[in-house]
Amino acid sequence: MKRILTVQDISCLGKCSLTIALPVISALGVEAVILPTAVLSTHTMFNGWTCKDLSDQIGPITEHWKREGVKFDAIYTGYLGTEEQIEQMKQLFSDFGGDDTLIFVDPAMGDKGKLYPAFDMAYAKKNAELCACADIIVPNITEAAFMTGMEYREEYDEAYVKEMLSRLDELGAKISILTGVSLEEGKTGVMGYERATGEYYLYQNKKIDAAYHGTGDLFSSIVIGEIMKGMDWRDALRIAADHTAHTIEVTLKNPAEPWYGVDFEATMPELISAK
Repeated sequence: MKRILTVQDISCLGKCSLTIALPVISALGVEAVILPTAVLSTHTMFNGWTCKDLSDQIGPITEHWKREGVKFDAIYTGYLGTEEQIEQMKQLFSDFGGDDTLIFVDPAMGDKGKLYPAFDMAYAKKNAELCACADIIVPNITEAAFMTGMEYREEYDEAYVKEMLSRLDELGAKISILTGVSLEEGKTGVMGYERATGEYYLYQNKKIDAAYHGTGDLFSSIVIGEIMKGMDWRDALRIAADHTAHTIEVTLKNPAEPWYGVDFEATMPELISAK
């Protein structure tokens, strides 16, 4: 069985970060090892949330793993709250990476043309440095714009997306993937570029007029889980995009109207059998 280390925060209530990554990766038949970066009472869309930073625990935990000879087939980083934690991830990649370990970075830090309130350009540059250490990166268009210095646009064409992928490729990852790409009215999806082949891959599905916290975590967790099962990265993107969209549709039909996260639990059986 393959083993993924996923490094993210724990929002105790909210269906995001580790509370999505752990069950999704496990359901796909891959061992999930977790390294929490912080513990929050809820995710940050709630009011009055609490947070305990765990930066001081990352070193002792990883040192213990080194003494135990622990190895990972993949390391997957999501939301990292501080520049210090980005530096810690660089060290973690050095300590546990290698030719047989896939490094997968989701540089979660912004959306809709803006960085999240806690972040600034210095943080974006640090995330670009982290992406340089990765094999696969999955920023959205906002995050890619901040990391590459390109202008963020609400309306764009394929040439703009390809230029952004080219700029991301210059950071150093083997495969650069842009999420939230819409090149046709009523459609959205992903576009990726693989350096070794020089090939682009575009996948679009129906755009759903709804937004939920944690859908990016669901998407990324499916992609890395499927890749660890031996699936080609293009097929992994297709499955992840379709399943995330389907989960949003299912959530919209829930009469309880859960505003804080998607009902990924309800669609898990379909994910397990997806091909």
